[in-house]
Amino acid sequence: MTQLVADMNQVFAEADCLVDEQQVYAAIDRMAEAMTQQLKDSNPVLFCVMNGGLILTGQLLPRLRFPLQAEYLHATRYRQETTGGILEWRVKPEVDLKDRTIVIIDDILDEGTTLDAIASFCRQQGAAEVLTAVLVDKQHDRKARPDLKADYTGLQVEDRFLFGFGMDYKGYWRNAPGIYAVKGL
Repeated sequence: MTQLVADMNQVFAEADCLVDEQQVYAAIDRMAEAMTQQLKDSNPVLFCVMNGGLILTGQLLPRLRFPLQAEYLHATRYRQETTGGILEWRVKPEVDLKDRTIVIIDDILDEGTTLDAIASFCRQQGAAEVLTAVLVDKQHDRKARPDLKADYTGLQVEDRFLFGFGMDYKGYWRNAPGIYAVKGL
């Protein structure tokens, strides 16, 4: 076993489980129900924000029982670090957004700078409506805007460094079966 694998195993072993797997699935069920009620007649385009939104999107899609288009985009500020930098577009949306309802799906609303920038981009491209869906809204007062909230939120979680269900620690543990907080961060 390499030192990196040993270090990542230690991070997981020492982490605090804040939300277990069953609680996460219950939150996703609630999100899907709310989204279905609001979006069933709107012909939306759902954008998975890579890489964090991958697991949530994969869990939501089979629960949404209405016609939709599923696409992806990739914008990041973290680049496998623990603090954010400047927004970098890796893959911009290629589908026509004009006059469409857009739903941006991501893992977490922390400060919200990335999610806010993606939503602004979609509005600039002529989207009729831009909605956001996140598994976790981290509770603190450092949001990019004081009123910044997702339209669909699964869980409210304390202000700690989180991983699991799409959120990562230095590029690892997106696959953790719950929401965990790194010990000491």
